[in-house]
Amino acid sequence: MFETILLPTDGSNGATAAFDYVLDIAAMHDATVHILNVADTTRDSVIQIQGDVIDVLEQEGEQIVRDAADRAHQRGITTVTEVLQGEPYSTILDYAELRDVDVIAMPTHGRQGLERLLLGSTTERVVRRAESPVLTIRPDSDVTVTHPYQNVLVPTDGSDCAREALETGVDVATAETAGLHLLSVVDVTSLGVDVRIQMKVKFLEENATEIVEDATEFAMDASVDPVSGSVVLGTSIHDEILSYVDEHDVDLVVLGTHGRTGFDRYMLGSVTEKLVRTSPIPVLTVRTAGTES
Repeated sequence: MFETILLPTDGSNGATAAFDYVLDIAAMHDATVHILNVADTTRDSVIQIQGDVIDVLEQEGEQIVRDAADRAHQRGITTVTEVLQGEPYSTILDYAELRDVDVIAMPTHGRQGLERLLLGSTTERVVRRAESPVLTIRPDSDVTVTHPYQNVLVPTDGSDCAREALETGVDVATAETAGLHLLSVVDVTSLGVDVRIQMKVKFLEENATEIVEDATEFAMDASVDPVSGSVVLGTSIHDEILSYVDEHDVDLVVLGTHGRTGFDRYMLGSVTEKLVRTSPIPVLTVRTAGTES
């Protein structure tokens, strides 16, 4: 699934950190890396001044993608470079669809200021709307980036989007010869202590166990080895996932952008947003086609 990788870049330290990681993946899978810089022409200041300012943005973008391509070529990696004008997030989405890329790789934040696109907000919008999986990397000192992957984690709530994430996680584990971890967290935050509530918890736990068992069977049928499944009860889905990542030396989290909602389900979407912003390892998000963003 890593034959074509799109890396939008603004030349920031965050983008550079993501690029190093992308090069490791591309080198292992003989992938082509598309290096894209978007000259943000949607800001009022740029629209008003026009001409010279846009030329400067494009010239700077050309230098950014040229430098990145040179580094990739030093490792024998094939690249495609492009500098485009427009709104960053929509331009990235259009490019990914036009080129049919396998994955979009982005840092969670980049340079800020009048002369730079705000890559953080761009990343959030791309995660929510992209048809391709999006690989996000926090360019911070507390983040551990490891490749090749040894352990891949797929949190699941049994939703359609979680199923898509499971299929992607299986593909990644297969391509990387990595172990696959499946986790379902029962959120007991809003539950009390009376007998009826305890029965509800038991029902939720049994349902989560069934979801994990089905996911495990799917992964094993795809010849993934090893596969492990866990169900935990907790007051924070986000925290439980992060705890699992730390305890099991997970290298990559793969999860859907949307999940089931309602009293008996946690909202995977909100969990996904928190993980993208705080995860100490890269996160690969998967969106079901046609899902509302």
